[in-house]
Amino acid sequence: MAKQSLAANPKTLFPILPSGPVGMARLAAEAEHADDGHLIEFKSMEARSILNKTVSKRGMWMNYSINPYRGCEFGCKYCYARYTHEFLLPVKASVVEPRLSEVQQPYALAFEREIYMKDNAAWLLEQELKKIDPKQEIALGTATDPYQPIERRMGITRSLLEVFAQKSEYRLGIVTKSTLIERDIDLLTSIAQKNRLVVHLTITSTDSALSRILEPRAPRPDLRFATVRKLREAGITTGVLCSPLLPGITDNEQALDAVAKRAAEAGANFLSAQPLFLKSCSRPTYLSFVREHFPHLAGEYARRFAKMDFADAPYRRHLALMVKRVSHKHGLGERFAQALPPQDVVELRKGPSGVRTSGAQRLLFA
Repeated sequence: MAKQSLAANPKTLFPILPSGPVGMARLAAEAEHADDGHLIEFKSMEARSILNKTVSKRGMWMNYSINPYRGCEFGCKYCYARYTHEFLLPVKASVVEPRLSEVQQPYALAFEREIYMKDNAAWLLEQELKKIDPKQEIALGTATDPYQPIERRMGITRSLLEVFAQKSEYRLGIVTKSTLIERDIDLLTSIAQKNRLVVHLTITSTDSALSRILEPRAPRPDLRFATVRKLREAGITTGVLCSPLLPGITDNEQALDAVAKRAAEAGANFLSAQPLFLKSCSRPTYLSFVREHFPHLAGEYARRFAKMDFADAPYRRHLALMVKRVSHKHGLGERFAQALPPQDVVELRKGPSGVRTSGAQRLLFA
């Protein structure tokens, strides 16, 4: 009997092997075209779950995360979440580029050009909230911005907030750099009355010219500060994330002080800032940005990220002390990794409208 070649036709010997992509890759392959934007395609994806259990070893503050979309239109040069589109490939990417390679993987580029919208997100959230402890922290918008432009038309994030508005005693944090969150102040106010809610507006710089090339499709910094003010006037606990701090660009006290000053003027409850880290999925995009706009820093970045993705301990301590100084100077609270029970926090802070909001909430999300 002639021997059959497994390499030539493995399915004949193992018919149970999948005939196509599996997992997230299968869902991506089955996603249907839903809309188009400028150089962007939007696809509708059948989601099997909306609450993602946090398994990071980096000591992340949240227990669960929610991302209504996969991919993000804002196209921020420093974005660390580009790797998530690799999960959508039919075959896992096997090419390993040098650490400082200028070649960007196609899936990392697709992250801002191919956006997936999760079907039935609100229904899934309703079912899954029944299975978790309300005391566990939930973050909305960790890998993609929940208020990116497509949300204006699709309203997936709003549908999720409608679910939370019917709940009580949950702990929810929202992270965005979009002014579109103002649309949902009615729901946010309702949620905050019965739950612990903290909103984080990411504002990396007060320099509009820098923001335009760094975060090309995000709202201007002045518009984001105006959003902070509107949220605070509505009595919603809101802080500013000045992250990431970019070596040689925004990691100086003058730049951070400018953000802190504007945050305080807008009535923000807290200021937080963390150093830049560059995973393999984001290095080519960000380092290309540096070579184009800050060529004198290219050598310094090559040195910093030649062997590791994260900032070293002395640099992290230096930045932490700087954040503490400018926060104290402008009367801004600090944001901590560990949540404190409301009864353990006695500090109260007035917002621009005179609404008194517990300082406890600003300690929840790091």
